[in-house]
Amino acid sequence: MNIYLHEFRSKIRSMLVWSFSLVALLVVFLSLSTSFAKNTEILSQAMKNFPKELLMAFGMTNLDWSSILSFYALVFLFAQICLAIQAANYGFGLVSIEESELTADFLLAKPVTRGRILTSKFLAALTSLTVTNAVVWVTSFICLEVFDKGSGYEVKSLVVLLLSIIFFQAFFLTVGVVISLMMKRVRSVTPLSMALVFGLYILNAFSSMLGSVTVEVISPFKQFEPNYIIKNTAYDWPLFLLCMGIIAISVIGSYVLYSRRNIPSPV
Repeated sequence: MNIYLHEFRSKIRSMLVWSFSLVALLVVFLSLSTSFAKNTEILSQAMKNFPKELLMAFGMTNLDWSSILSFYALVFLFAQICLAIQAANYGFGLVSIEESELTADFLLAKPVTRGRILTSKFLAALTSLTVTNAVVWVTSFICLEVFDKGSGYEVKSLVVLLLSIIFFQAFFLTVGVVISLMMKRVRSVTPLSMALVFGLYILNAFSSMLGSVTVEVISPFKQFEPNYIIKNTAYDWPLFLLCMGIIAISVIGSYVLYSRRNIPSPV
């Protein structure tokens, strides 16, 4: 429990920064929804002048500018990028930070198994992500109530979309952990997190532009596409199960790799 509390406390500052950043993003962008709704026809005509491939890359195809929930789906895509970077940062730093700060041998000298250490770290990271998740939920509902000018929106679709954050962040957290454990040493977390997040985002964006469905199915940005969830009030279940499979493999792989990992000495 002490390991869990220590890990959670170490993430409080970053958790607050990410939470406030997401609040600002949602408030600023959703405050523009009223202006967009008033100029629906003009915007629809303007969108026709943009290349279809570009609109597909940013999830702006068949967008109903008069619907605040449809507009929220567009804003949510940018929120997903922030949520992914936060989770990936926690994932890559979960174990590697102890090694880079040369405190891993001190931790492992305690009468605690490696499995318990990793479990405590996972739980602390998940708790931090859950707090951010809750902030996004509250902010989203408040903003939609404030900026919705009587058009109404489907609450169930919004709930299904917001629930996707749990699995979306779990993907980047667990994949980040297993990748860091496959590396000899992680010198900096941020470049790896950015590479993973934007790599998977671009993979999905470019595949949409090319109109083919192949390797982009491994991207959470494809598995939890906001427009699809809003329109269908459901996940794409084959892709959802694929995501769950990747998370399960990453978790199992993390425990196996961590139990066998040689920890560098500060000597």
